[in-house]
Amino acid sequence: MDLQQRINAFVKLGEFLSQFTNEGIQKKDDIPHNELFFDGFSHQLQLAQEANGWFTKENVCFALQGWSNQLKENTINKWLSKYQFNNENLKTIAIIMAGNIPLVGFHDFLSVLISGQKVLVKQSSNDKHLLPFLAKYIEYVEPEFKGRISFTDKKLTDFDAIIATGSDNTARYFEYYFKDTPSIIRKNRNSVAILTGNETTDELKALSEDIFRYYGLGCRNVSKLFVPKAYDFQQFFEAMYHWNPIIHQNKYANNYDYNKAVYLMSEFEMLENGFLMIKEDDNFSSPIATVFYEYYTSTETLLETLDDKKDKIQCVVSNGILDEEIKFGHTQLPNLWDYADNVDTITFSLKIC
Repeated sequence: MDLQQRINAFVKLGEFLSQFTNEGIQKKDDIPHNELFFDGFSHQLQLAQEANGWFTKENVCFALQGWSNQLKENTINKWLSKYQFNNENLKTIAIIMAGNIPLVGFHDFLSVLISGQKVLVKQSSNDKHLLPFLAKYIEYVEPEFKGRISFTDKKLTDFDAIIATGSDNTARYFEYYFKDTPSIIRKNRNSVAILTGNETTDELKALSEDIFRYYGLGCRNVSKLFVPKAYDFQQFFEAMYHWNPIIHQNKYANNYDYNKAVYLMSEFEMLENGFLMIKEDDNFSSPIATVFYEYYTSTETLLETLDDKKDKIQCVVSNGILDEEIKFGHTQLPNLWDYADNVDTITFSLKIC
């Protein structure tokens, strides 16, 4: 199987996923093998929602639409243009996936297969319905993928390299257990936004997407703000307000009530608007329904802080402050070449021999 065959298969997968968006789930006539897969995948969406209360239809379809938009032939070709794909080594790369947001491990899955390797997937119990079904679709549109994709819920064996994502605690376990195996081990990371007080209302409304999408559970979600001294949060709260229906989601509301009670009993100072709390804190990982903030006195000292803490940061949202900043509202719209932790999984896969 050559590279173009692999690309063609994922392009067809993108076309299949284009039927599942937040504008509606609608069966199209020109999708390959739709008669076999459309109804089944619709059922998997329902199972995913029932198994994980955070996986609402809106959030699952948002993730599917994002992948559909990326799995275009011109986009994939742009992504892969800098790599040299030689003869396939057909080594097995294991992936231990997180389950915090829908299909969070799909990029690793895609990277391994598109590079010509075999993949062995150990899924999170929080996100186990979607990917196996999509893998079957890929095998159907390109039969040569059969035998190259496998899933397990048991101990991983017979693999040549591993990509593992987890918490800081599990990362220590991974690093010890896989110390003699080529690996990418990912730890906790969070995203931050830099505000100057000159942001437009539209920019702050866009920031709300970075904060609330997936209930803030992703590493690309903004969990901390850096603001200048005497920053007035009124405009910030006004821009967040259109997300107020989020409080009607039971799991989110329970977390909001619990964390608010903790803050009040601990006599921590915080501001809140009925569905979001902000608290001054120098940590990066904030609880659900909370965003931390920290004051900065100058751009120079702020940049030093960000550089010093870069191993804890996934994305930085700002306007005209950093060379590699993310635009407001775009953290959950990564391109194929936006690698988690800035570790190139294609290069890693190609080097396994």
